[in-house]
Amino acid sequence: MEKNDELLMRAQAVLKTTFGYNEFRPMQKEVIASVLSGRDTLAVMPTGGGKSLCYQIPALLFGGITLVVSPLISLMQDQVASLVENGVSAVFLNSSLEWGDYLDAVQRIKSGSVKLVYLSPEALAADRTQSILHDASLPVSCITIDEAHCISEWGHDFRPEYRQLGLLADRYPQVPRIALTATADAETRADIKHYLKLENSPEFVASFDRPNIYY
Repeated sequence: MEKNDELLMRAQAVLKTTFGYNEFRPMQKEVIASVLSGRDTLAVMPTGGGKSLCYQIPALLFGGITLVVSPLISLMQDQVASLVENGVSAVFLNSSLEWGDYLDAVQRIKSGSVKLVYLSPEALAADRTQSILHDASLPVSCITIDEAHCISEWGHDFRPEYRQLGLLADRYPQVPRIALTATADAETRADIKHYLKLENSPEFVASFDRPNIYY
């Protein structure tokens, strides 16, 4: 059996045993397959389409840590709470944490007991965070940029801090990166791929009517 087929079978098992779903939603399987193959990937999927599973399932199959860049503290908190409820070890690093809770999260990361780390683009760029990740017992195996439309002036909620995320391609050249958003027209997608250095990456664009895949 090919390695990719085996990984997809394991992904299907994780979908069921960890998240309680019997079948993938439209385009989830294709995006997950791209990430598991080690390719940088852009995916545009509607709200409620199951974008988070496109990186959470690979995170549980990869050997190291998956970093998830998110623009809002509330999004991080909700995602981590949901993962913990499903028995997945996840933490977030942001300004909402008391100092003791922050140190506890850092210790868990360094000990290798965490699979997903949620943080803002500013936090990821900080020297302190890079030092923590460098000192962790598990390597970074995947990087997710959620709400990726924030990188584009064509998209709503433009955040200039997202522009610095293009440096990840140089800092982690062997680590697959997945950019996710629910809203991105052609100009916004072009911006995302340009600023994140994803020009040669597969692009998956789903609609409410039917999926379309662009290469």
